[in-house]
Amino acid sequence: MRHNKSINHLGRTSSHRKAMLSNMSSSLILHKRITTTVAKAKALKKYVEPLITKAKNDTTHNRRVVFSYLEDKNAVSELFREVVVKVGDRPGGYTRILRTGSRLGDNADMCIIELVDYNEAMLEAKEAKSKTSRRSRRSKSTAPATAQTETTKKEVKKAVDEAVVDAKDAVEDATVVVENNVEQVVDAVEETVEQVADVVEETVAEVAEGVTDAVESVEDTVEGEAEENKDDEEKK
Repeated sequence: MRHNKSINHLGRTSSHRKAMLSNMSSSLILHKRITTTVAKAKALKKYVEPLITKAKNDTTHNRRVVFSYLEDKNAVSELFREVVVKVGDRPGGYTRILRTGSRLGDNADMCIIELVDYNEAMLEAKEAKSKTSRRSRRSKSTAPATAQTETTKKEVKKAVDEAVVDAKDAVEDATVVVENNVEQVVDAVEETVEQVADVVEETVAEVAEGVTDAVESVEDTVEGEAEENKDDEEKK
């Protein structure tokens, strides 16, 4: 039984627990957020936050002390160079635990533990909320506000009507331009077709004349050869 012991051993031996928390701390520093169980996240919070506080004073001794806990050069460099610069003004509470529900299988409570100053979405929402100002409703200003609203509605309606008229005129102008362009295109196509037809007719006529001349020359050649053969036979 626990007997009021404040340390959650997480079902591990002392050496295994220290190694696990060291690896989780390095992952949190390098990736700025990790997903784990709620029990491990609470133990990690107590393990890593004193290291971040110690890293605020960048000395060789503190670097060696932090390295003895993390045992990762990259994590130590990231902590002293990047993380401390961003969380240097914060007096504590460097991490945040966000519960995400239960894990399938063993129904363990899951969560996301992250470095507070690296959640840009929450920081922007907090800044936007702080910038909004409260407005009080006053009964005296109701009548002027109503009159101003009616005037604004009339101006908006007038502007909308003018925009509709301008749009109709623009559509009519565009229609006329399109019709003129279509007529020009049709005329150009007809002229092109006529020119092509003329060229085709001339080409066909030239080809027919060439074929006729070729046939006549062949016939003359055949007749001449026939006469020569006939003369040769008579001489024999």
